[in-house]
Amino acid sequence: MSFFDQWITKENAYILEAIFVLVFALIADLIQKKTFRSLSTKAAKTKTKWDDAILLSIPKPLSIIIWIASIAFAADIIREALNAKILDAFYPIRNATIITALGYFLILAIGRVEKSFLSEGKGIDPTTLDALSKLARISVFITAALMILQTLGFSISGVLAFGGIGGVAVGFASKDLLSNFFGGFIIYMDRPFAVGDWVRSPDREIEGTVENIGWRVTRIRTFDKRPLYVPNSVFSHIAVENPSRMSNRRIKETIGIRYDDASKIEIIINQIKEMLKKHSDIDAGKTLIVNFNCFAPSSLDFFIYTFTKTTDWIEFHNVKQDVLLKIIKIVNENGAEFAFPTSTMHLASQEFFNNPDANDH
Repeated sequence: MSFFDQWITKENAYILEAIFVLVFALIADLIQKKTFRSLSTKAAKTKTKWDDAILLSIPKPLSIIIWIASIAFAADIIREALNAKILDAFYPIRNATIITALGYFLILAIGRVEKSFLSEGKGIDPTTLDALSKLARISVFITAALMILQTLGFSISGVLAFGGIGGVAVGFASKDLLSNFFGGFIIYMDRPFAVGDWVRSPDREIEGTVENIGWRVTRIRTFDKRPLYVPNSVFSHIAVENPSRMSNRRIKETIGIRYDDASKIEIIINQIKEMLKKHSDIDAGKTLIVNFNCFAPSSLDFFIYTFTKTTDWIEFHNVKQDVLLKIIKIVNENGAEFAFPTSTMHLASQEFFNNPDANDH
């Protein structure tokens, strides 16, 4: 009997079969990666975003399934050869891993679909999309967890019953956490603000740009670039302004002219009003007022009240600057001057100092 015939025993044959299964898994894994890489490249050229997300999400979970199925098959071959009962425990682990891989695939696909829609930016509300994505991920996670528990031999009904009883105790212990969770849900439903909006609260020292709306806290970047983390439950108790959704920005200024230029103020007011009506960046369809307002202690005051077309903060200040410079030009062209606080002092006559007693009568 040759050495080869002696070496090929029943046990060694099983080992060879197991090795062959693992080699086959390696080849299958390489083929599927190359195939889906090629398909995803072709799908990227199409207008549909769903195919890209699905094809790019398949390779990693499929690799896990190929390897865990192959290892389980190899373990079954070895168990038959060695009659090792301990390897029977590998089957529930295999099933649980496959369920985990499928859940992983769905979570990856959800994330990629979300990014695809955000990259398009056509009529998609980022806040709503983020909420739907989070709800989908949570649903996949809970479903996969329950299926894994059932696969491992746990009773789902028992788990749900325990969850119902324990949920009451957890609810009392985590009241603030739940209030923040539902506060985040209300934000997603009512949408008083979205990611990227500039918000502020007159009730609290909260002002900045919304960076993230989580299930527990909302992260706001203040204008001095510090992150501000606000619990979601706070927004149900305070008033929140959203300047990002303004339709216009307001210019409201009071301007004073000297009393010596009283005869010119009517002409100045009319010219300023005409200038605002013709200004390309002023919304003439909104309230536009230029009126003499009051006799101030050192000036004749008139005010301008108008709205710009833009809501952008930087552009608004450029428009406001242009309007104020034009007002200065109009006042100067009419030979008038702007007033500034002055006081007039009346001195007594020389007679008062020579005969102060005469002033007592």
